[in-house]
Amino acid sequence: MEPYFTQKELPVSERPYEKCERFGPEALSDAELLAVIIRSGTKKERAVDLAIRILNRPGQKKGLAALNYYSQKELRKIKGIGRVKAVQLCCVSELAKRMHAAAFETGKAFTTPQMITDAYMERLRHCRTEEILLLMLDTKGRKIADAVISRGTVNSAVLEPREVLTTALRYEAVFLVVLHNHPSGIPTPSEADIQVTRRLAAACEVVGILLRDHIVIGNHCYLSMRERGFLE
Repeated sequence: MEPYFTQKELPVSERPYEKCERFGPEALSDAELLAVIIRSGTKKERAVDLAIRILNRPGQKKGLAALNYYSQKELRKIKGIGRVKAVQLCCVSELAKRMHAAAFETGKAFTTPQMITDAYMERLRHCRTEEILLLMLDTKGRKIADAVISRGTVNSAVLEPREVLTTALRYEAVFLVVLHNHPSGIPTPSEADIQVTRRLAAACEVVGILLRDHIVIGNHCYLSMRERGFLE
């Protein structure tokens, strides 16, 4: 049996904190970065070993991306993860999403579907159920605000034109972009998606607002209904 070393008994070069101070965070492995966040392991397991188990759970998504799919309840089922560590890990996942979104602050002009997708991919692609998000733009295509207008099931969410228009008018939006995710990772729209989008576009036109696009978010891919000709 290999000897067990606590974190403090490890050579300095192998301790995540000291390694980070000496070489920078980019020198740390995924497990070591995670170990720095959770700080401590158990009496029989180092923080790094616990991190490795979290990143390689059988039957689960692997690697750091898996943290985007765990709820606090699910994390606490892992031996060695209690209330505090579960909260820390969920907050790390949320912080990463917000850091990504911060690069696309209010006031930025969105001119292409790709720009919009870049801003919202990380926020939407990890959702386990479908969410419909409304992006509201001013006369120059700059972001005014965004809002989740519907949360659904694993394969559907309700897009209500009335809710969209009420929200858009409250923010005095001129252009709108609807985004929603497909938890399957495949962004192909259903016939129902296409028809409700066309009804929404017609409703927007009545009140002098333009529905610029409806973008379906998959896993690192997307589909623009405007680009595909579903919105004329």
